[in-house]
Amino acid sequence: MRACCTAPDIAALVKPLGQPCVHLGADCLCGIYAERPSICRSYSPDWVCGEVALLPTLEERSARFLEIYGLINIKTKP
Repeated sequence: MRACCTAPDIAALVKPLGQPCVHLGADCLCGIYAERPSICRSYSPDWVCGEVALLPTLEERSARFLEIYGLINIKTKP
């Protein structure tokens, strides 16, 4: 369910855009929650989270997250 841990890039974790964080477990929980960087600590769910949460897969949620922020246009992908 964690599009916020997959879609955006997180420089503090050297996490590229559109790739799941290496600390995101199969249970969709953060493996370094207590030590996570400030960018992750300060993230606050907003309307985007509500919209992407309705999609059935993490891939679809991440793609929609990126599309909302203008980082990719999933309609042009084959």
